[in-house]
Amino acid sequence: MTEDARFEDAGGRPVALKALDAEDLKVIAALCQDAVFPASEMKWDRARRRFAVLLNRFRWEERGGPTRPERVQSLLAVEDVLKVASQGVTRDDPDLVLSLLTLDWEPGEDGTGRVTLVLAGDGGVAVDVEALEVTLKDVTHPYAAPSGKAPGHPD
Repeated sequence: MTEDARFEDAGGRPVALKALDAEDLKVIAALCQDAVFPASEMKWDRARRRFAVLLNRFRWEERGGPTRPERVQSLLAVEDVLKVASQGVTRDDPDLVLSLLTLDWEPGEDGTGRVTLVLAGDGGVAVDVEALEVTLKDVTHPYAAPSGKAPGHPD
């Protein structure tokens, strides 16, 4: 008998996930909800066709456990990138901190499509790809959330 993986199965280990289809991307999107990052941490390497963001991710997988609210730095990377465009994002301001609400996938023809980083405040980053391949990997140890609280959302 097989069953779906549970957050509890991770046992506090770092997250390392890859999304190759829309269902996989929903898992990564859920883990990235409410991540914050300076606009300066977005990088597009045209030669390698890779877009990456260093996020301060809220550890939703630890929610409800005995620990205090935590964040962890994670690398979100999109491969096979053809084009990147943003709306409502001023990269000139080094103090600008963005909040990631979710990741959306809009399929195109022959496996192409668009991954959109939906940001709070009506901003967004559209990443056109040849094929869907998104990874999320924790790169630091967890740390106490500076606010001491979990992000809140109105009902």
